[in-house]
Amino acid sequence: MPDLSRDPGESAAGDPVAALRDAERRLQQAQLTSDVEVLDQLIDDRLVFTGPDGNLYSKQDDLHLHRSGQQSMTRVHEEDLHVLVVASTGVTWFLGTVEGSTAGVPFAARVRYTRTWIHTDSHGWRLIAAHVGPAEADSVAATGGS
Repeated sequence: MPDLSRDPGESAAGDPVAALRDAERRLQQAQLTSDVEVLDQLIDDRLVFTGPDGNLYSKQDDLHLHRSGQQSMTRVHEEDLHVLVVASTGVTWFLGTVEGSTAGVPFAARVRYTRTWIHTDSHGWRLIAAHVGPAEADSVAATGGS
């Protein structure tokens, strides 16, 4: 597994795709450890997240879940990750398994996250929009995953 503790462009200087891939993996690690400080750095204040229930959530909603312990992740396993960068906008498509609990209720699911990122010189890559939904068992083959 890559070193997820690095600064967002430390190993990816000059390569926006590598820098965004690094930011995505830092986000995954921060979700797994409920590292609110890193999540705060990686998530834009204007975030709109569409949850698996179809409801919309904000950055503050997400940080509260982690800070309060209402949500705890025990596993984030990436099977496939696609990255697209166009100018200062990027999109990541994560396919994998997540496990943990929300409000004490365990969950385990194979999911597809679609995340939209924006890049600024002052903050690097920051997540501004995201959606998560269930993924079927053959999703990698169907998308021609790498």
